[in-house]
Amino acid sequence: MMRALITILLAGLLSFAAFGVAVDEKPLDDPEKEAVAREIMKDIRCLQCQNQSIEDSNAGIAKDLRKVVRERIALGDTPDNVRAYLVDRYGDWVLLEPPVKTTTYFLWASPFLFLVFIVYMVLRSRKPGARPTPLSADEEARLKAILHDGEERP
Repeated sequence: MMRALITILLAGLLSFAAFGVAVDEKPLDDPEKEAVAREIMKDIRCLQCQNQSIEDSNAGIAKDLRKVVRERIALGDTPDNVRAYLVDRYGDWVLLEPPVKTTTYFLWASPFLFLVFIVYMVLRSRKPGARPTPLSADEEARLKAILHDGEERP
């Protein structure tokens, strides 16, 4: 009985996550322009959440950026103009996929550089170390005695 009650309470609490979807009060009147605006919103990073698009985020700044995108589209800007407008204000970082250019080469190359570093470290750790020195005749005799009799002789 108690386990069923806990399950019901947890299910009820978890269902509130469905209310966490970003909802805008006023989409554009023209469905085509709204669709264009939503496509742009998928490509713009939420400046607070950082790994979410502004379309998916509930942060206040994401809501403000959605309004800006809709305003720019309503004014007749092209998607490229809207992106350029946001990049001028926030830099390439506002795009979820920043362009490849001289200022972003390191950003795009960093996964490969990391992989090269890991391979280097693995190969470096596999280098053969110094070989152990062989046992002397006296040490070998003592070892054989220990292994044969189970105890060391003086």
